[in-house]
Amino acid sequence: MASLGAGGFAPLVPGQGAGWAKLAAAVEAQVPPAEIDTIYVFQPIKRQGREWGTAVVTRKSVGPEGRLRVYTARYMLVVRGKERGQSKIEVEEVALSPAEVLAQVMQATVDRGGDTEPPVELGPAVWYEGR
Repeated sequence: MASLGAGGFAPLVPGQGAGWAKLAAAVEAQVPPAEIDTIYVFQPIKRQGREWGTAVVTRKSVGPEGRLRVYTARYMLVVRGKERGQSKIEVEEVALSPAEVLAQVMQATVDRGGDTEPPVELGPAVWYEGR
């Protein structure tokens, strides 16, 4: 059983929760979990009864260049009100990139966006363990 954090709520686990589970299923429809290299999870935003989350998923490339296929995955989940549980999910392939360039892009995204925390880097087991 998880211990309760400040305010009596269970602490948030990066990439875990109802919205992330729906997003993981949508990613799996496009990218076999065995081919996922890394999942970068940005801190979700909660406002006005809705939650928005973004992840960048990298897929191992077949080519000799050692490049990764990069996908942006986003969700919006209604967490309060009559429409609770409804969601909107988007998964889009956006780039082909060397791993070292991707790390620089992740940091630049944080710097430009004004986020205080960089995305959390997760392995595919967080979403697909036991499958």
